[in-house]
This record gives sequence, C-alpha cells and structure tokens, in this order.
Amino acid sequence: MEYQNDELNFLHFFDKIGYNIGEGMIHHVNLHHHKSFDFFPELVMFFAAYTVNKTFRRKTVAPTHIKDSICFFFKNVFDDTPRSKRTESPAIRAFPSTYSYTSTFRKDPRRVQVVAVIISAEYLKGFLKEDASKFQYLFDTRYDFIIEEIMTDDILRTINDIVKKEEPGNLSAFHYKLKAMELIFYLFKSLSKREQSVHQKLSHKDIQSIYKVRDKILSSLSQPASIDELKQIAGMNELKMRKIFTQIFGMGIYDYYQHFRMQEAARLLREEKLSVSEVGYQVGFENLSHFSRTFEKYIGKKPKKYSLEQ
Repeated sequence: MEYQNDELNFLHFFDKIGYNIGEGMIHHVNLHHHKSFDFFPELVMFFAAYTVNKTFRRKTVAPTHIKDSICFFFKNVFDDTPRSKRTESPAIRAFPSTYSYTSTFRKDPRRVQVVAVIISAEYLKGFLKEDASKFQYLFDTRYDFIIEEIMTDDILRTINDIVKKEEPGNLSAFHYKLKAMELIFYLFKSLSKREQSVHQKLSHKDIQSIYKVRDKILSSLSQPASIDELKQIAGMNELKMRKIFTQIFGMGIYDYYQHFRMQEAARLLREEKLSVSEVGYQVGFENLSHFSRTFEKYIGKKPKKYSLEQ
C-alpha cells in the first residue's frame, strides 16, 4: 500500500508497521515531504524531508510488525542538496530489530533527508541465497550490531530515482518494490568489499565511544588526531578501538580519515572552484605530488583532471 504526502497518512503508516516515532517526532518536527510503501510481510520503504524546530531525544527502535527485520537508513542522500545546507554528511546506517539507541534531534532550520528500507531477515536471505554466508554478522541474532557504510554513486543515483523521478503511470507499487531491492543490491555490493572479520558483541557504550572517535576524525580533516588522543576519547586500548572502528565503518581509522579528507578536497574543487594547489594546502598537504597521488587513490582521478571535468 502507498501512503501519500499527508501527515495523518504518514502517522497511520508508522502505526501499521509498529514503528513508535514518539511524541517528540510528532510535536517538534516539521514534515516537508514524505511518501511510504508497505509490502508486507517482506519489507517497507519510506522517504521524508523534515526540519527540527526544537531539540529533543528519542529512543530509536525497529518496527515490531516485520519479524526479525533489518533496518537500512540512508540519511542526507539527495544529490541536489548543497553541503552548506545539510545538517550532516550523507551516511548509511544498518541495525537489526533487536537493537535500540537514543538519538538527539537538534533544532536546525536545515532539512534532514532520509530514505529507509526495513526488510525481513529471511526475505533478505532468500535474495542473497549462497551469498548470505558472507554477511552472517547481519543475521546472527545472538547479539546486536550497527554498521555504517559510505555512500556510492550507484546508491545515490538509485535514491534520487526513487525520490525525484515522476511515478510510473502503471504498476507503481511494483516499481517501488523493485527500486527498494535495487537500493539494497547496491548497498550489499558495497558491503561485500569489506574485509571478512569476526564481529564481536558491542555494548551501547562501545558504540557511543567509537562514534565520538569518528566525530573527532571528521572535525579536523587538515590535521589528523593522534592515536593517543583517539584512545583517550574512546576510553579503550588501541587494539580494541581499531577493531570496533573497522567493524562498524568497514575500514581502518587511517583509511576512513583519508577517504573523507579526499571527499572534502573534491568538494573544494567542485563547489569552491579552488585551484589544485590551494586545495592541497587547505587539506593539510605540503607536498602537492603526494596530494595528487592520494587524491587519485581515493577519488579515482588526478585532482587536475577532476577539476576540469566539473
């Protein structure tokens, strides 16, 4: 069933799937655009753009009416939103129906944009078939997990197909179900590139600590934080910190830092129209040849060529 751009219908959709959005979401959030679809009992999908008019906290849990579901949230992912108007960088987060965490929604006039696909674990296994064993950490119900994946061009393009393109005249529900699975396909294509590792049980405190480490890394892309400083923030030894960081984010601390450092460099070339040398110095490189090699490794093109193509 499709739920169109009416707030009462949207609340009815959340009630139907057993998703308790809480009083804060009702009273302190302004919905600008939303649409949702349910394809019981396999999956549901919704997308929305909203602003927060008063800071509040709420406990985030998965819907209860899809058995053993896995939630995939794609946040701030519409490609026509300038960086200066985003509340956060684009991100993909996945967690199981057994996991809950407390989120802070901060007052901000800028729009938050989210697309969510919530899918039955058994239904997902049916699609993955023999490949399901590669993602056992998603299906092991002995412990909760949370993972965060980096946005890819394929994922971004599919999301914008879902959100921005006109609806098909016929078979609308069929179209959006296929698009939801296309989105999941590209996400799993990205997840398949992660190194195979043993996933350890994480406490809520561990997860909070590693996100503080992540925030510190992203707060200063021109000057990396020292491992000693990150260990102090995490409140754990270096080995544990590195293992949990890689488990959640799919890459080590250094690669994560360099990835977002080069994403910032690409933005400066693309949006600010700075020269290659200006960008290199601004993101902390003294040697421009080193900057060019690093940029090509993470972006796929030399900065000069990238700049000329924008």
